[in-house]
Amino acid sequence: MEILLIPALLYFIPTLVALLRGHHNAFAIFLTNLLFGWTVIGWLITLIWSTTAIIHRVQVQN
Repeated sequence: MEILLIPALLYFIPTLVALLRGHHNAFAIFLTNLLFGWTVIGWLITLIWSTTAIIHRVQVQN
């Protein structure tokens, strides 16, 4: 069982980074990682995407 856990964690590193950073597109990153992460370019794209800027909502006070 542990043999499969480590590769799965490595495979989903972009998703974990996005979730830990609170990325606003975390679900889209997860789906892209799930579907295209098996290709090296897909994995790299999701990793870069997960480290991009996060949109923070600004609350305007009256």
